[in-house]
Amino acid sequence: MSTIRLATRGSDLALTQSRAMATRIESELGVTVVLVPIKTTGDRIQNVSLAKIGGKGLFVKEIEEALLDGRADIAVHSAKDLPAAVPEGLSLVAFPERADPRDALVGREPGATLADLPASARVGTGSVRRAAQLRAYRPDFEIVPLRGNVATRLRKIEEQSLDAVVLASAGLDRLGLSDRIGERIPTDVMLPAVAQGILAIEGRSDDSISRDVAVLACANAEASAAAERAFLIGLAGRAG
Repeated sequence: MSTIRLATRGSDLALTQSRAMATRIESELGVTVVLVPIKTTGDRIQNVSLAKIGGKGLFVKEIEEALLDGRADIAVHSAKDLPAAVPEGLSLVAFPERADPRDALVGREPGATLADLPASARVGTGSVRRAAQLRAYRPDFEIVPLRGNVATRLRKIEEQSLDAVVLASAGLDRLGLSDRIGERIPTDVMLPAVAQGILAIEGRSDDSISRDVAVLACANAEASAAAERAFLIGLAGRAG
């Protein structure tokens, strides 16, 4: 094994995360890692709510197909984008150290917080989870649906006259945009998504490469991901 092909989405955040993991793999294993960008259904469909077209699994389906048919050896995902079930033949082989799991408020005005936003503030989010918790905290908010990558969502603050948008702290940190965060929202106000802030490395179950890249695993992140994903699976089972 001298080269590992790493499948990833093509967004700036996904590429940044995958390059960071590629650098670590190259350092740990002494191999060359080549990124294989893949455009997923979730990336192609930008004008419809994810909840209406199949949920976050749309960001991983084509990437998992590339693993199964041999076009890639491993993949890096934001663990919060993974559905509860992993396809037969694939495994989540490593969860590296977790970044900040909290959601973040980015306001039109620097230093904005949820409590300080004006009455009937326009707050953008593409997440049903975030929208529900925002309304519970401030029923006066006008929730504006958003899709697109981080840069697109930040740009829409001006383009759509929003008072603020809510994004993941981890994504902003990884992109070097921590200074845009007005508030890292406390978890008792907004509970983060399952495994938010954790990256997941996925590979073929019977592949030696999968066993090798497990060297990147963090025990604490793995325990958190397992517990939170078990909760997600339990909710899905009761919903059925």
